[in-house]
Amino acid sequence: MPEKYVKVGQKNRLKVVDIAGFGVFLDGKQFDEILLPKRHVPQECTIGDELDVFVYLDSDDNLIATTETPFACVGEFAFLKVKEVNPVGAFLDWNLGKDLLAPFKEQKVRMREDGSYVVYLYQDEQSRRIVASSRFNRFIDETPGKYRQGESVSLLVHDRTDLGYMAIINGKHQGLLFDGELGQSVKIGDKLDGFIKRIRPDGKIDLSLKKPGFDRQAVGDLGQKILDQLQAAGGYLPLNDRTDPDVIKKSFGVSKRAFKMALGSLYKQRLIQIEPTGIRINH
Repeated sequence: MPEKYVKVGQKNRLKVVDIAGFGVFLDGKQFDEILLPKRHVPQECTIGDELDVFVYLDSDDNLIATTETPFACVGEFAFLKVKEVNPVGAFLDWNLGKDLLAPFKEQKVRMREDGSYVVYLYQDEQSRRIVASSRFNRFIDETPGKYRQGESVSLLVHDRTDLGYMAIINGKHQGLLFDGELGQSVKIGDKLDGFIKRIRPDGKIDLSLKKPGFDRQAVGDLGQKILDQLQAAGGYLPLNDRTDPDVIKKSFGVSKRAFKMALGSLYKQRLIQIEPTGIRINH
């Protein structure tokens, strides 16, 4: 079903309503007719044809169409390179004839020529211009995502923290890839396939590049035995690294040192939580 409105900063399918020597005019629906310059007009184009075009604003802030495909549309995150910096801001390459402006006030860190940055594209309400922002926390969806543990998701890495890397999930939400979950070299701007490892009670999301699950080889026989007992006990055992060695020996038949090493391995893989009175499995 045809769209009732033209969406600025998006792909639109528009009908040719007039032809001129410098291009063709498209049905702008709620706007005036929109020009598609001659260099973008397909051969043998006639009135009544419907064309897939991207609509944005030219240097004079007039709506214009192109058959070129930008690296990102309004409402999307992208990793873009700076072509030029001037007193207005940084101009990013988004694969169109007119570069994309990231005003200084929208820059989390001062952008430099030839540098690449993760940005969010939006249409400024006052100027109507399409602009980029690396201060995009206000654009991240804070509502709880309807994700399942182990669900496959697409990730865009955007920041480094002490714990790992922050990533945009499916172009909407945000999560953390812990250093211990990487298993490969990762850098800002990488697009990766990942998995939902855990959704915390506060709504924050832990991510993994490996499908979550118990890796018997990684946790070892004792670690797996601890996990099995945790599962059988409903997820909690009143044992931890402070428990009396005799109690550990009676429960698992191993020394306290071996038990503590197994707990450490499980904790580093974020399979358990170590609490003051015991250990709890992470679901």
